[in-house]
Amino acid sequence: MFTNIMFNLGRPLIGKSWLVALLTVPLLPTPAAQTLYMPRNMKQAVRNGTRSLDGKPGPNYWENHGSYSIAVTLNPPDRLIKGTEKISYANNSPDTLRMLVIKLFGNIHKPGAPRAGGASANYLNPGVSVDAFSVNGKAEPWGNDARTFTWKRVRLPAPLMPHDSVQLSFDWHYEISLEAGREGMLDSTTYYLAYFYPRVAVYDDYNGWDTMDFTDQQEFYSDFNNYSVSFTVPKDYVVWGTGTLTDAATVLQPDVLQRFQTSMTSDSVIHVATKDQMASHQVTTQNATNTWNFTASDIPDMAFAVSNHYDWDAASVVVDDATHRRASVQSAFNDTAADYHHMVGFGQHALGWLSHNWPGVPYPYEKTTIVQGSADMEYPMMVNDGSTPDTVFSRFVVEHELAHTYFPFYMGTNETRYGFMDEGWATTFEYLIGTADMGKAYATNFFKQFRVNGWIHDPSPLEDLPIVTPGDVLKGAAYGSNAYGKPALGYLAVKDLLGDAGFRTALHAYMDRWHGKHPSPWDFFNTFSNVSGKNLNWFWNNWFFSNNYIDLALSNVRKSGTGYSLTIDNIGGMDAPVDVHVKYTDGDTTSFHQTPAIWEANQKQATVVIPTRKEVSSITLDGGIWMDANTSNNSWSSTSK
Repeated sequence: MFTNIMFNLGRPLIGKSWLVALLTVPLLPTPAAQTLYMPRNMKQAVRNGTRSLDGKPGPNYWENHGSYSIAVTLNPPDRLIKGTEKISYANNSPDTLRMLVIKLFGNIHKPGAPRAGGASANYLNPGVSVDAFSVNGKAEPWGNDARTFTWKRVRLPAPLMPHDSVQLSFDWHYEISLEAGREGMLDSTTYYLAYFYPRVAVYDDYNGWDTMDFTDQQEFYSDFNNYSVSFTVPKDYVVWGTGTLTDAATVLQPDVLQRFQTSMTSDSVIHVATKDQMASHQVTTQNATNTWNFTASDIPDMAFAVSNHYDWDAASVVVDDATHRRASVQSAFNDTAADYHHMVGFGQHALGWLSHNWPGVPYPYEKTTIVQGSADMEYPMMVNDGSTPDTVFSRFVVEHELAHTYFPFYMGTNETRYGFMDEGWATTFEYLIGTADMGKAYATNFFKQFRVNGWIHDPSPLEDLPIVTPGDVLKGAAYGSNAYGKPALGYLAVKDLLGDAGFRTALHAYMDRWHGKHPSPWDFFNTFSNVSGKNLNWFWNNWFFSNNYIDLALSNVRKSGTGYSLTIDNIGGMDAPVDVHVKYTDGDTTSFHQTPAIWEANQKQATVVIPTRKEVSSITLDGGIWMDANTSNNSWSSTSK
């Protein structure tokens, strides 16, 4: 999700050819290898062989799996959403399950539901009503308890044994919210449906059942399931959604079908359906109702949009050079939204860049659809973004949401508890693609203002809580900093430490090991140490497990016969990179970049040497995106020594 909480490089100048690289002189011997705090449940997972200390899935790793068949009926502007659903749930764990936990995200709209913020009258509704429930074909009592919100324990009539499965069925209905957020009514005949169906919660190897409340702040934690979903809607309504539209020829008129199919291999934007064509009944098959069928495999969720007047644009982009595989990029929007007339192009650029640069893994799905909504929110193959008059900002937001494809969808991270494992990565890629799009100076300035400034300049202890603090106990700005800006700086700092090649190798190993699974933070930390061949625990402890912040000071500059020696104090304690800008008395300037490696031996102080025969007039420390909380002590001048 893109959040507008304000969390708050230019290229180094080239020195004279006779200057040698800046040397770092450690003040203390390299300390003994540090260990990371690991919670007791993770230690038990290692003992059980489901996780490994080298970061790989253990030999006994498992995860549960569901196959969902869902049929939904809606008739806008009627707000009633009705569904029938069958789930085949496989228990791949070694445990006997005597109960299941069912997630009912739609109950976030019920009065009294735990939520991150307030709720207007238009947001509230009675929630999800389960009209019928059965287990293995036998009807079971459900009970629509007013005190049941976004999850419910359901005791099984017979235990679900290891490596066995159970068949569940639900009939359910709810009223779609008048106020659109992550889901709801975008207008009287345009709906966005997300979190719309009952689902089995994650049961994992280190935490058991996921019973965390959905509060509309934290987001995803889902198993990788198979889905077959049908939407029955009145004629003239188009349905966009996750997965493969299996019956396009049945629901679309021939000319529209041809444009839709052409878009799958087109670099140029195809106007599959325009506002006028929608209004003149030229788009969908003119039956009283049409049923749109979508399928997807090994995916954590499904989301859909429905409208009878949205424009529909589409094109495609090559995401895998080895196979020449293309991904479809579609958009659905009000014709009056000027930025959305560019949105397919923004999406093509984002998918192409993310696939070929960072993370540099081919986009794993067949398509994405960017829908004009209100939430700036990602779903598998779907984006719900608002419209803005600033096309640069609109592109920026959609790039962030599409970056989420990899985290948490491809990787299956527990975003509810450890939001930094996906929001932090999306923010990292947001900065890297922004640098490529707009240049380093522009991207750096924006990133500092939008992602870093709030953390650095807010002295509240909430801002300095360790990044690894579980996100389900954080709120507001504390959650925002820990999920977005701070971890992005940490990931970019380890990129700086390892270099692009080393960082790419470690990142790809992590993604290869854990895509389609449920990695924990410790699997990430241990994989990077394992693959890089370096014990990075000193870095992880400093960035992710400490209360440190960024505040460096230039405390001492000494001239010697061979150059200058300067001392940098790490007042805030965070092991951040820094550029040392040097100006000589003859007017020349140069910069020396220092990676976080200068802090490995001594995290309180580093001494660096500038070999030079020239006179230095001033020295300044500049952290770039790693903003310094107090810059008043970052400079030295020969005139004030």
